[in-house]
Amino acid sequence: MDISNTQNTGPAGASQGATSVSGAGGRPPAFDGLAAAVLDDRGTVVGWTGTAQDLTGFCTDEVHGRPVQELVAGLPHDPLRAAQLPATGRVRLRHQCGNTIDVTFRTTRVNGSADFLVLAAPTPHVANHRHGAALLRALSAQNRITIALHDTDLTTVQTNAMPDTSDGRPVQPGARLGDVLCAEDAESIEAVLRQVLETGVPVMHRSQRVSWRHHMARRHALSLSAFRLEDARGRPAGVAALYIDDTDQLRARRQLDLAHAVAERVGGSLDVVRTAQDLSDVLYPPSAISPQSTLRKLSSTVMNPPSGWAAGICICATRPWRRPPRSGRPASSAATSPPLSDRPLLLRFQYGETVVYGRDDYIALIGGPQSADQLLPHDTHAVLVAPLHARGLTLGAIVVWRTGPSEPFTEDEVDLMRQIASRGALAIDNARRYTREHRAAMALQQRLLPPATTDTPAAETAGAYTRRGAGTSGDWYDAIPLPSLRLALVAGDVIGHGIPASATMGRLRAAIQTLADLELEPDELLTRIADLVQRLAAEAPPGDHDVMGATCLYAVYDPVTRRCAMASAGHPPPVLVRPDGTTEAVDVSPGPPLAVCGMPYETTTIDLDPGSVLALYTDGLVHRGALDSDDGLRRLTDALATSCRPDRALDETARALLADLMAVRGLASVETAV
Repeated sequence: MDISNTQNTGPAGASQGATSVSGAGGRPPAFDGLAAAVLDDRGTVVGWTGTAQDLTGFCTDEVHGRPVQELVAGLPHDPLRAAQLPATGRVRLRHQCGNTIDVTFRTTRVNGSADFLVLAAPTPHVANHRHGAALLRALSAQNRITIALHDTDLTTVQTNAMPDTSDGRPVQPGARLGDVLCAEDAESIEAVLRQVLETGVPVMHRSQRVSWRHHMARRHALSLSAFRLEDARGRPAGVAALYIDDTDQLRARRQLDLAHAVAERVGGSLDVVRTAQDLSDVLYPPSAISPQSTLRKLSSTVMNPPSGWAAGICICATRPWRRPPRSGRPASSAATSPPLSDRPLLLRFQYGETVVYGRDDYIALIGGPQSADQLLPHDTHAVLVAPLHARGLTLGAIVVWRTGPSEPFTEDEVDLMRQIASRGALAIDNARRYTREHRAAMALQQRLLPPATTDTPAAETAGAYTRRGAGTSGDWYDAIPLPSLRLALVAGDVIGHGIPASATMGRLRAAIQTLADLELEPDELLTRIADLVQRLAAEAPPGDHDVMGATCLYAVYDPVTRRCAMASAGHPPPVLVRPDGTTEAVDVSPGPPLAVCGMPYETTTIDLDPGSVLALYTDGLVHRGALDSDDGLRRLTDALATSCRPDRALDETARALLADLMAVRGLASVETAV
């Protein structure tokens, strides 16, 4: 643009000297404002403003006293009275440079006068203004979006903010952030806005946590964006701030993360207390809730639901519940977790419903203020109790509370705790049921095994049994005295784990003891045992036919002839340690496992010198990790050569051998000194 002194032709050809402002190429200069002029009732210009001159390029002297038709292109030259002008419309104004400008105008009568005030602005600017105003109204109507315009002193000029006040009044112009927010939050945001005002660098999506000054209990998570406002000359005029309330979204995201953490971390253990501790560790400390993390050590009675019910206020701190107690506190309740009194408030909890109590109701629920003082902070105002209810049993409860000025529990939080408690209860009940079954299987297996050591006229025997992992297996060993001073040695392994394997092992051990009294040869005895296994498989449920089977090594030692006859049904060969310390695996002909019927077994006979050690074992001792059976057997042979010493008791040798080999699975070992 250039500024020059020229002789300009005014409206209707009037030639006058004036200072003009023209755009490059003869175009009108850019105008961003509102032009105003005053017309009398005959349509003559009687008032002209500086903004009108900026818009048209004509000064006051050029237009004063002339008809308005001379300024508007395309109008007839007939006299036009001001009263005939429409209230609003669009026309093309002549510009001093010779071009025309598309403007939108509005007219209004001046109070107490016959004159009319005409306001005009370029039509594109009016359209932009309308669109901007529509956008501002739409943004202002959003519940989660707060818009605030501040002047250079950071005083609020305009905003749609609605603080949590009792009267529900919006923030008034002239207010400062400190009048709406708590002092610390107001200072923090003002520092950000002041930086934007001074540097002109906008701030986008800055996370800010604030509390309303008159409602400090609730913290809002805001996303703050701010940019500087400038006037037509580019000078700072204020700051526009946009606040998006992300509180609900942030809470939902944290709840989803918490639910995911529970699903990922709870239930990986089959130990009851460990499972409960995992649940407590996940819940504490998320920002929204705080559980009581004290866990009472569970006694063995938790495995069997009693007729009464003793409740504790902690995770998995109760006995399984089926019916409400008739009266009083069961004698078995732990002192660290007071019982829940038999009150109507209990009914919803006892039947698996998550309940939110006020402090007074909760105090009444647990029996008085003394119990509450042990469990809750003094400023607790809301308590959420989510029962650990699974398969008709109430195993305990998750108890969380709110303290201080915090808000009550929301429905979403109650639903979240209900889901967490449901998942945690299933995990704890799975661990409880597994522990009960595991203990029963262990007790059965221990009862079925023979004494660890025996001392017969034929030989001294020692047995050792160990397991790695939580399961039980069907491994067994036996030493059976026979007539004529002979001794039968047995090692076997039933397919499978748990109580079924232990039960099958007991039946096979009893059958072998019975058949051993008949003084059958080892191959004949194994043939009859194979027939028994076939009958057991036929009696088994349809889905278990293919998993019924076992391996077995049966040996008979005669101290008179010093010979040992043995036969194998798919079992690893025994290892012989001679008196001179040399070791070897006995070359016994392996027959088919006991699940296979109709195939013969072969008896192998070896000589045993006095002081020899014969070791029978199960495959868990040689099949370890990546080791194949040959490597495992070689390792066992070397360990026996090291462990067997004349100065060491035989049972000590067996225990040392197992500890050295560190079997991965359950294993058995029988050693005989001849």
